[in-house]
Amino acid sequence: MIVCQCQRISDKEIHAAIDWMRAADGSALITPGKIYRALGKSSDCGGCMPLFLDTIRQNVNLEVPAELQHLRRSHDATREVRHEGRRNGY
Repeated sequence: MIVCQCQRISDKEIHAAIDWMRAADGSALITPGKIYRALGKSSDCGGCMPLFLDTIRQNVNLEVPAELQHLRRSHDATREVRHEGRRNGY
């Protein structure tokens, strides 16, 4: 199925790029921009982006690496709360 008509990108090419990137580096975060670069293309009009993202999400190799999954929670727990000197009434 053609996902992006402007750049002629199919769903099979997207899945192949994701599989290739995951095989090359198991801890890499895969983004749409990286997929475009891996295919040697760039987004043109952006009209395909919703379908492009849906196609990416269907790939089983898209999981966030285990060592990166809990970074946000540990960062939020240690962050101190600051209100920039404002009073509570603002």
